[in-house]
Amino acid sequence: MKNYVCIDVGGTSIKYGVLNEDLIFLDNGEIETEAYKGGQNILGKIIDIVKKYKYCYEIEGICISTAGMVDCNKGEIIYASSLIPNYTGTKIKEIVENTFNIPCEVENDVNCAALAEHFAGGAKGSNTSICLTIGTGIGGAIIINNEIYHGAFGSGGEVGYMNMMGSTFQELGASSVLVKKVCKKKGFKNNKINGKYIFQKAKEGDKDCIFAIDEMIDVLGMGIANICYIVNPEVIVLGGGIMGQKEYLYDKIRNSIDKYLIPFIAEKTRLEFAQNQNQAGMIGAYFNFKNMRLKRK
Repeated sequence: MKNYVCIDVGGTSIKYGVLNEDLIFLDNGEIETEAYKGGQNILGKIIDIVKKYKYCYEIEGICISTAGMVDCNKGEIIYASSLIPNYTGTKIKEIVENTFNIPCEVENDVNCAALAEHFAGGAKGSNTSICLTIGTGIGGAIIINNEIYHGAFGSGGEVGYMNMMGSTFQELGASSVLVKKVCKKKGFKNNKINGKYIFQKAKEGDKDCIFAIDEMIDVLGMGIANICYIVNPEVIVLGGGIMGQKEYLYDKIRNSIDKYLIPFIAEKTRLEFAQNQNQAGMIGAYFNFKNMRLKRK
């Protein structure tokens, strides 16, 4: 059975492991990204991880999910924020392949999470799906005909910047905004509470927390409905830490989406919550590798 090194580069940590074709991890681990040290330091960590596994397993490919905008054909970072200095322009695919003589493919982390859900998660069996990650911002990825839709210049799926009610989707509906609203209402410092606290209090009947969550749900329903009118997906998959509150959120979000969609579309559009959790980036990187190798033949 073929084995693949899968690496997920996030702003805080780098998750890695060896995955086989049955989607079983033979080994896995996690290290700090130390993003402030810059792109070359991250590249060095990637190379060290592959070296670690190259002598223990027969490796068929190197599959990388990473923060930042990615040219997946070149396997190159075309834009990264100042949180990862000198990452923009890093030719990950070229350098890794030249170092190990093993095929390597690179894709954006949100896109990889969407691929994981599309092929081995909440959207499995569909042809067209959308994955939204609700966190500090709102990340999005669109899959059409079982492939990531990148758009003309690589920014397809950037739904967080969608204009809504005089602001943007993520400035109104992200989980970080929920925390800020509750802190302001209660006079807390922003780092005093988190989403778990808010949901616990809401379940106990706290009106401020219930109201803030309901506001967020209304924004999510409107934003998701707008996306559905344009893309018409079979499935919407919601991920991010806040979606761990599925029992509390599912029916409320479903009702909110239905409020903003015409019945014909609403009844045909499934809503799912992400299933792959912390392994989504690595699993999605594997599926991206498989897709890209088929294209390169």
